[in-house]
Amino acid sequence: MSLTDKRRPIMLGEYMVSHGATVRAAAKQFRISKSTVHKDIRCKLPELDGELYEKVAELLELNKQERHIRGGLATKRRYELEKMHKKTNV
Repeated sequence: MSLTDKRRPIMLGEYMVSHGATVRAAAKQFRISKSTVHKDIRCKLPELDGELYEKVAELLELNKQERHIRGGLATKRRYELEKMHKKTNV
């Protein structure tokens, strides 16, 4: 593992825990793919910092439990915007 390979998983983990970030948000912030975030978090981080990995794993589980709620809210916003758009174009 190169120095960058060792630093990035720790930086990702610290970012996710401190911001309560999702994998998608972390990927966007670090300008890497979601797959890379998962690989760094699930495969590399446990070897580098087990305590941080446990915190991130808890956050990932929470995000997994809440994702259906976020999806529902996004759908609700979408239909509200479509409704507003139709009213302004009538």
